[in-house]
Amino acid sequence: MTGMMKQLALDIGLSTDPSFTNFCSGPNDATVRQLELWADGPLHSLVPTYLWGEEASGKTHLLKAVSEALRGHGALSGWMDASMLEPPEFNEAWSAVIMDDCHLYTPAQQRAAFNWFVNALSTDDGQPRWVLAAGNAPPADLALREDLRTRLGWGHVFALQALGDAERRAVIQREADARGIALGDEVVDFMLTRFSRDLGSLMQLLDQLDSYALQTQRVITIPLIKSMLESE
Repeated sequence: MTGMMKQLALDIGLSTDPSFTNFCSGPNDATVRQLELWADGPLHSLVPTYLWGEEASGKTHLLKAVSEALRGHGALSGWMDASMLEPPEFNEAWSAVIMDDCHLYTPAQQRAAFNWFVNALSTDDGQPRWVLAAGNAPPADLALREDLRTRLGWGHVFALQALGDAERRAVIQREADARGIALGDEVVDFMLTRFSRDLGSLMQLLDQLDSYALQTQRVITIPLIKSMLESE
């Protein structure tokens, strides 16, 4: 059973459409509101921005929320993360460059990130692009090539804090209420202790439980969760 729960926790990923509206900002409210304001304004006037925080603090969600907000305004953005072994060349059509998981970049990715950074600030049309990046540590503590590491710390640097258990619990209950689902405290405890604590993962778990409960015509209980896992 433990193996099944771990596998389900791995299979449940981030929400497919991260946005500012479905992000629970908690202690990061000021940073989230600032990012939302910047994504809605003139990007060429913005200085480089770097987010850092521990796992599940919301870095990737916020970067994708910015990308989606820009897309909504008809603006293209370049995206790079540690899974992209061969990042594309800088594109003048981009209005911003967004770089996630900087702390995991290989030497080749670091070269590409440095190239993106330099080109974003010195474009042929004289309109700088916004550089938005994220990692698990402040720029000064990143094990990256010196020229990239120092540039990531040139502008705004924001530290993100992961939500505490009380805040995660409140979000789960709020989302359950919105779906018309009754969750007992023992079920929420089970979800928080046995599965990924990332909010995106927990929300997808809630969706799966809601669907399984409807199919089986049962309320959501710990035995129901275990039954769902056994049926996977």
